[in-house]
Amino acid sequence: MRINDDITLQDWELTETFTRSQGPGGQNVNKVSSAVELRFEAARSPNLPDPVKARLRRLAGRRWTQDGAVLLRVEETRSQARNREIARDRLAQLILEATKRPKPRIPTRPTLASKRRRLEAKTHRASIKSSRAAPRPD
Repeated sequence: MRINDDITLQDWELTETFTRSQGPGGQNVNKVSSAVELRFEAARSPNLPDPVKARLRRLAGRRWTQDGAVLLRVEETRSQARNREIARDRLAQLILEATKRPKPRIPTRPTLASKRRRLEAKTHRASIKSSRAAPRPD
């Protein structure tokens, strides 16, 4: 399965199991195994660089298993073939998202004018609040 120019997944890395779908569908649900469960052995994959694996683990969240696999379950349509395509597309999108390196944050300092505006706003607010106080008897 080809993800991009650099990443191509081997067949042994993907395992598909088909089960019966849940929800409405009449007798079709009881007879046909149309839901697909796609398992990608991400931790053992030689095709993914380590930084991509780390980002994929964070993106996958609950779908990442303890043994380092990504588990996707799709039961959107009644067609087994279509569910299989959807699962593979989702996996490809997840891996593509993991290949993007996050932009490093460059810390900035507040400008002198913004500091001045903040302090003036504080002073103004304090004067408004102090004017609400009951007058002191002399």
